[in-house]
Amino acid sequence: MVGRLLLWAILAFVAWWLLRPRRKAPAAPPPAAARGPAAAPPEAMVDCAACGLHFPASEAVREGGRIYCCAAHRDAAARREG
Repeated sequence: MVGRLLLWAILAFVAWWLLRPRRKAPAAPPPAAARGPAAAPPEAMVDCAACGLHFPASEAVREGGRIYCCAAHRDAAARREG
């Protein structure tokens, strides 16, 4: 009796093992040439002389050696100084 039960349990386990959904292996990353252009390197960050906001250097408004985040802050600093 126990032998038959054990046999059915083993057969059920084997059937489950064979019929279970298989996980696919993770895909290999594409070669460098197929990925497209490389990401741009990180850009230097600067801070505004008026408000202290940190922002990319390419967006800076420069005036007299100082760096501002916008023209309004540059103009306001010019009014305060002169």
